[in-house]
Amino acid sequence: MTEKIKQIARRIKELREIAGFTQEAVASALKIPGAQYKKYESGKAEIPVSFLYEVAQKFKVELTALLTGEEPRMRVYSLVRSGKGPEAERRKEYKYHDLAYNFIHKKAEVFMVTVDPQSKKPLRYNSHPGQEFTYVLEGKMKILLDGHELILNRGDSLYFDSGYKHAMTALNGSAAKFLAVII
Repeated sequence: MTEKIKQIARRIKELREIAGFTQEAVASALKIPGAQYKKYESGKAEIPVSFLYEVAQKFKVELTALLTGEEPRMRVYSLVRSGKGPEAERRKEYKYHDLAYNFIHKKAEVFMVTVDPQSKKPLRYNSHPGQEFTYVLEGKMKILLDGHELILNRGDSLYFDSGYKHAMTALNGSAAKFLAVII
């Protein structure tokens, strides 16, 4: 695994230990198998952003702190220049840029996401508490959501309950780029 994933895994472990929880207790609270949680915390598995979001909520820390090791500092506004903002590459098929990483006490997480076309591997589903807004900026993509298959083109948007399992892939052999707002 990459050094970034290992650093994030160490931060998760530190939070758990500071709070005095066992790995099993946290896995149970997050409703994932203990073995999977241990892989995430050891840095031996790709860590989905949806999992990081839930860990941040559980330990009452900013997602930015998990991703970067730094607490957000901005209170009035946070400006992120084009192409900037920390990258959060948790899975090979998704590349995230955090567009609001330095604003303290955010009510939403905002990402620019690039998703690659589907490989021969089956899509991997995410689910996490809250709601999500997706707005397609470039390309064409397929979203599988609670048994529904939705095709989104440039300019299309989708608002959904992110507690339902969902997966995304780009179509037509090229990457798709979208804005994701998680509330």
